[in-house]
Amino acid sequence: MPHAERTIVIHRPPDQVFAFFSNPVNDRAWRPHVKEIAANGPAGVGSTIHQVVDGPGGRGIAADIEITAFDPPTRYAFRVIAGPARPIGEFRFAPSGAGTAVTFSFRAELGMLTGLLLSRPVQSSMDGEMAALDQAKRLLEAS
Repeated sequence: MPHAERTIVIHRPPDQVFAFFSNPVNDRAWRPHVKEIAANGPAGVGSTIHQVVDGPGGRGIAADIEITAFDPPTRYAFRVIAGPARPIGEFRFAPSGAGTAVTFSFRAELGMLTGLLLSRPVQSSMDGEMAALDQAKRLLEAS
């Protein structure tokens, strides 16, 4: 089962960090594989976000998400509802000194056949999401 988890500390208060990560407008600035993204209404449990991400050969793959937890400023979670893989993800935010510890976890349960075909690319995508946290940190700390 592909999975990834990473914690980083961002030198900004939890409410600012939560607001950044829970606003899809910011995603293209820190997630380089996002080709397009737009919220389908205000953020909250049950609301959806349309997104298209880079797929094999540079073609776009639908990867729309549904928000499954929206608890400012401590937790933001989602599940992918479109595309060939349907991972779930969660951001947790906690005060850490003068900043915020951000823990991002991502996992996908793939069936036998899907796992054989997609396990490696899904894991690679998840690893890319974890690496992209460094860019989010740079953007937040520069503001």
